[in-house]
Amino acid sequence: MDLTITTREAEGRTVVSVAGEIDVYTAPRLREEITELVAAGTYDIVIDMSAVEFLDSTGLGVLVGGLKKVRAHEGSLQLVCNQDRLLKIFRITGLAKVFVIHDTPEAALAAS
Repeated sequence: MDLTITTREAEGRTVVSVAGEIDVYTAPRLREEITELVAAGTYDIVIDMSAVEFLDSTGLGVLVGGLKKVRAHEGSLQLVCNQDRLLKIFRITGLAKVFVIHDTPEAALAAS
């Protein structure tokens, strides 16, 4: 399965919509996207994972790395995730306490 990444601006933030599988093969593309956004001065990012079907430890590492990058600039990286199997991964790893996770992109954009 491939990974598709689309980016859009909404309410002063950048929403990165990810679809497909985030694994050892595709995670570098997501890392590159986040790195480019931060390099361009974008520090408030919402990663919409509503269409993500699989997430492995490499993908989790990319998300944590992205969070560290934006926090270095007083920014935020919030997630949209509404699938139980993915939410379970965040709970088991303790990352549910590290990331702000929303049910919908609208909820993420409404949050400050």
